[in-house]
Amino acid sequence: MPLDLNAVHTENAPAAIGPYSQAITCGGLAYLSGQLGIAPATGVIPDDFSEQARQALTNLQTIVEAAGARMDAVVSVDVFLTDMAKFAEFNQIYAEFFPRHKPARAAIGVAALPREAQVEVRCIAALA
Repeated sequence: MPLDLNAVHTENAPAAIGPYSQAITCGGLAYLSGQLGIAPATGVIPDDFSEQARQALTNLQTIVEAAGARMDAVVSVDVFLTDMAKFAEFNQIYAEFFPRHKPARAAIGVAALPREAQVEVRCIAALA
């Protein structure tokens, strides 16, 4: 039996920078690709970590909504940081996007990310 896979694309978030989709929906879930702090209109990643983190989470929220879900339906989040010393700073910004709902989460320290980004965020969300 074939899977019902649907690619999600919105112009309100950065286009994929490789051969992948912004998200795929399947089986009542939306699987989002990792989002960097790329401004959709300009393609620029700011140097400031806080701005990058906020933009990455904004991009994530935009794609969650384009997939037909809501942030309070996010099941799990994976966070990739090039500097784990920024963990507490990231948590403060993250709490703005998840003020009451607390999805399962992993935070992983990595050596590098595409386009010299400092943070990348991906998630799985339940569809309405």
